[in-house]
Amino acid sequence: MSYTKFVLATTNRGKLRELREMLTPLSLELMSPDDLGIELDVDESGATFEDNARLKARAYCAATGLPAIADDSGLCVDAMNGAPGVYSARFGGLWMNPHEHNIYLLGRLDGVTDRAAHFACAIVCAFPDGSEITAAGECRGEIAAQPRGEFGFGYDPIFVVSALDRTMAELNPEEKHAISHRGNALRAFIAKLTDYKEL
Repeated sequence: MSYTKFVLATTNRGKLRELREMLTPLSLELMSPDDLGIELDVDESGATFEDNARLKARAYCAATGLPAIADDSGLCVDAMNGAPGVYSARFGGLWMNPHEHNIYLLGRLDGVTDRAAHFACAIVCAFPDGSEITAAGECRGEIAAQPRGEFGFGYDPIFVVSALDRTMAELNPEEKHAISHRGNALRAFIAKLTDYKEL
């Protein structure tokens, strides 16, 4: 059986947009949960990004009967022992908006000179037959002194890409995809999915 329709296991509009943009070369029909009229509350209780991506992929695959592509990603700050890590979306409190998360993290680093950090991303695709494809990617950089830029989402405004001396939010989508953690993970995923025996 060949799969041409996949569900993207996220309700995050920024992630949906980036996943659709970067998976365009595969010419697949990529459905969002809204497209399918489903709403899941997946408990992201995994210890790693891959664990959480797998939980989401399996849940959406089971709910839809379609192969499900899930991403889990976050910001890891060296001086904070890798935090916020898998707790990136909840860091400081679920009630915070993205700008408040950024300000909270900057406050935690007030006076800290070691600003090294990296974005990490794990991709898991769960198929109805129980098989899975996994891929990972990262992007190294450092935490800015203050938010900069209008593009992107999440922690993008405070993450300076080492090779470019610009925050993720100062990069247009094409520039970001070329170097980002999600871009790197998706390129590895696309190569594996292209070789998948049932595609």
